[in-house]
Amino acid sequence: MTDMMTDAEYGVVAEPATLTISRLLPGPIDRLWTYLIDSDLRRKWLAAGAMEQQAGAPVELVWRNDELMNDAGTRPDGFAEEDRMTCCVTEIDAPRQLGISWGSTGGVTFTLEERGAEVLLTVTHHRVADRSTLLDVSAGWHAHLDLLVSHLRGTRPAPYWDEWSRLRGIYDKRLPA
Repeated sequence: MTDMMTDAEYGVVAEPATLTISRLLPGPIDRLWTYLIDSDLRRKWLAAGAMEQQAGAPVELVWRNDELMNDAGTRPDGFAEEDRMTCCVTEIDAPRQLGISWGSTGGVTFTLEERGAEVLLTVTHHRVADRSTLLDVSAGWHAHLDLLVSHLRGTRPAPYWDEWSRLRGIYDKRLPA
């Protein structure tokens, strides 16, 4: 993205250890829903992994951030070429809400709300108590959502890793110590 982002585009700590970040995206809502549940579409902006649309269904998410674009930038030290996480669908109300367990945190909820021809996507990442992890998660969701916006609007995104590193520095200043 550019340096001309509005404050509304940044994630906020809505309650202790819970990050909320939203984007207003071109609809229709069913199109956005497909980008959440379809592995081939989700891998373009976040992570691959087949997902059964049923509460209790397992999901293995596979991140290959270097493959998100032709030039993903410079991967920071300590990050693997591939990362995997076994999750579980915790709630589903197609095409409005999807909840997924998320590693050692309390999980992630995706909420879609129609706003005329657009859709408000809100991602809420629950119980991220450690500040360093919160900074990584904030920069990660922000950069991944910027990729989703680029795919939906047909624009060129910034290199993922370079953007992630830049955003982590911004979140370090924005989020409470």
